[in-house]
Amino acid sequence: TEIYLFPYTTLFRSLAGKSEANSFALFVYIVRCRDGSLYTGWTTDLEGRVRSHNTGTGARYTCSRRPVVLVYSEECSTREEALSREWRLKRLKRAEKLD
Repeated sequence: TEIYLFPYTTLFRSLAGKSEANSFALFVYIVRCRDGSLYTGWTTDLEGRVRSHNTGTGARYTCSRRPVVLVYSEECSTREEALSREWRLKRLKRAEKLD
């Protein structure tokens, strides 16, 4: 089953047909931007994703707020778990994210 949610379309297409017992890890993360704001996302390559945020090829939000610093990450076992956890983290208040 393919799920189309921009900007995750490419990743979902590449994961389509693969079993949930993947050989790669999924991470939910929070980075702190230069202006002090927080950005939450998920990825299969945590180091690469933080690097892409810092080179300006990551999310549009972080492009003008570089550099970013990883302040939180959590490994998830399935992409559904990662997306669900990302959704819950995005709804937390800032103070709760920093605790």
